[in-house]
Amino acid sequence: MSHILDNPALASLTGPHAHFAERRGRVLRYPLDVSPWLALPDEPDAQDWADLAALWGPGAEVPLPGFRGEVPADWEITLQIDGVQLVDDGLSTAPDPEAVRLGPADVPEMLDLVARARPGPFEARTIELGTYLGIRRDGVLVAMAGERLHPPGWTEISAVCTDPAFRGAGLATRLILAVAHGIRERGESPFLHTGAGNTTAIRLYESLGFRLRRTTVFGAARVPEHLTDERPLAVS
Repeated sequence: MSHILDNPALASLTGPHAHFAERRGRVLRYPLDVSPWLALPDEPDAQDWADLAALWGPGAEVPLPGFRGEVPADWEITLQIDGVQLVDDGLSTAPDPEAVRLGPADVPEMLDLVARARPGPFEARTIELGTYLGIRRDGVLVAMAGERLHPPGWTEISAVCTDPAFRGAGLATRLILAVAHGIRERGESPFLHTGAGNTTAIRLYESLGFRLRRTTVFGAARVPEHLTDERPLAVS
């Protein structure tokens, strides 16, 4: 029997994040200005792939985070990076007195930090997915971390990043534990994803009390140019 974290985007978009879901058939996704994560059924069939193609359009590159199956023969795989999923296994969480909650007015500054620190996808509306905390130096945002996927009972910690000029001071660790503290306070469990080759980050996460739950993959594939579907998009 599969675990809810085996398909966390599906569990999120049919659960606590259902209000974000854009749907065509059995395929769901977040709005593109919120997150690139999409949700396929555990075993997608030909109609599911047709619906996925219709969501993005002919020739588009579709992100396939977490999908480990086979794509149709006429789809071109454009990206495949091994990843890992880690879960709380004894984190010593704590609020941080210097961490401030970030809001919509902080998004331009958050996007600027993301451009410098490159933690992975972060869009203009990603902040709507959950709580984001930051630390400033001389009024400038130099580190942040927040919440992304939200399967029932779980919350993903994401966008963990520090300005390169301020790395090595433990700011990311403090923010991870502060975000995890808020998740725990809700009675949920923290988890996160990172690239399998990001060994420095993995060692940090394991030292804090995360453990490897499973390997995964972050991929993308290109929709064939000939695929079209005129059915309307359903938005929850």
